[in-house]
Amino acid sequence: MPFVKKIKTDAYFSRFQVKYRRRREGKTDYYARKRLVTQAKNKYNAPKYRLVVRFTNREVIVQVVYARLQGDFVLAAARSKELPRYGINHGLTNWTAAYATGLLCARRALTKLGLADKYQGVAEPDGTFSVTEVLDDEGAPRPFKAYLDVGLRRTSTGSRVFGAMKGASDGGVFIPHNEKRFPGYDAESKELDAEVLKKYIFGGHVAEYMESLEEEDDERFKKQFSTYLADGVGSEDIEEIYTNAYAAIREDPSFKPTEKTKDWKAESKTYRPARLTLTQRKEKIAARIEEFQAGGED
Repeated sequence: MPFVKKIKTDAYFSRFQVKYRRRREGKTDYYARKRLVTQAKNKYNAPKYRLVVRFTNREVIVQVVYARLQGDFVLAAARSKELPRYGINHGLTNWTAAYATGLLCARRALTKLGLADKYQGVAEPDGTFSVTEVLDDEGAPRPFKAYLDVGLRRTSTGSRVFGAMKGASDGGVFIPHNEKRFPGYDAESKELDAEVLKKYIFGGHVAEYMESLEEEDDERFKKQFSTYLADGVGSEDIEEIYTNAYAAIREDPSFKPTEKTKDWKAESKTYRPARLTLTQRKEKIAARIEEFQAGGED
């Protein structure tokens, strides 16, 4: 047998450093997080805000977050499950829902900071590329700035992550970006087709797919869009639904909790034993001792 050099010696293992827990779980990209969180020292501990966009199988979550030594703190948040309040009842995970959720989060954050009236963003989106700019008025506050945090998602062209970012940007938040990852961007000509992007903003791609599927396979169309058909929503109604929703979001972006069918606080207490006080625990032990001694005497 040839000689095999032992590389991982005892000294190697004694100096082995375990990676962070969220890195071991594959949840956090610390290379990206370090650059998103680290603030310049001449900012004097000013928060560095991130627009955090995350997707689950059922909803889109958009948050404005800043980091402290104690952990991350959320300034404002919005979920696509809130969109039915504004008239969007279907497709809560598609590109247009991501745009609406980003818009809702942006308007909510600016309202909280008192900047909603000064920075309206793009009230009537037309698909053109735009970034929130500083107001011309002397002494006016600068726009609220946040950096996009995509997590572990692929940043491919047309991704829903950039739909949420576009919604937040149109909502009046300054997010440094360019048009290269929006749907409708042509890498060869290096130009953005505004009509394609506008189509995605108002759900036109969903309407097109509905029409094509209805023509090709009516049975599959009725199965896939059964909830749309149950509510009487057709392909021609989608643009109007989103237009009205965007106007409603701008009118009232505040959070309103849903009505609960049960008192869940009381419900949870029925399954959770009450915590005894120190006095009660001592009395319980004394009673057991007394019971044991009484049994021994018999």
